[in-house]
Amino acid sequence: MIQRHTIEFLKELIANNNREWFMANKERHETARENVIAFTSELLKLLHKIDPQIDEALDAKKCVMRIYRDIRFSKDKTPYKNYFGVSIPTKGTKAGRAEYYFQISPGNSLIAGGYWMPEAEHLKAIRQEIDYNANDLKKIIDEPEFISLFGDFRKQEQLKSVPREYSADNENIELLKLKSFVAFHPLKDDELLLKNAVPDIAGICGKIYPLNVFLNNALA
Repeated sequence: MIQRHTIEFLKELIANNNREWFMANKERHETARENVIAFTSELLKLLHKIDPQIDEALDAKKCVMRIYRDIRFSKDKTPYKNYFGVSIPTKGTKAGRAEYYFQISPGNSLIAGGYWMPEAEHLKAIRQEIDYNANDLKKIIDEPEFISLFGDFRKQEQLKSVPREYSADNENIELLKLKSFVAFHPLKDDELLLKNAVPDIAGICGKIYPLNVFLNNALA
């Protein structure tokens, strides 16, 4: 489980997002990061059983993203992220594939999966798969438990216009206009502190798994 001190560290970081405070609390950051790595390691053990496309040799430490922000081209010059992000790729992600994503942020934690903002060629391939096999995707995203966990999949960022390869009267145009293909579920701080947090989150990932299979098959 996530330890309370990890949540408390992030809360204080949000209020003191500057180098002086961070350097004075660097040991707390390392302790919190180690907690997130340990949590991720336990989660990976269960995810391997759910999704065979997760590499068994995946190192939990490499899944936990750096807390340092790249501020070179950002108007926001705060140096640190106010969360821990965990990216769990499926095999082939270096070329761009679906993944699972876990974020620990006080009051704004979540578990997610799918493919966020695919590059042009991958977006084209996913749209083609939707056009050919839309019913397969709709069976996943219109299943009542999926909607209960993740909401309306179609309510994501869409193109304002119709993709040039398709017509406006296509029965699946709302899916074809999507720019991202992500399912996410919010998590309360208290849920992360529970002893069964890892299996609970793995269970949610299990509901995302069919979506990731559909997306990765489109890119095969």
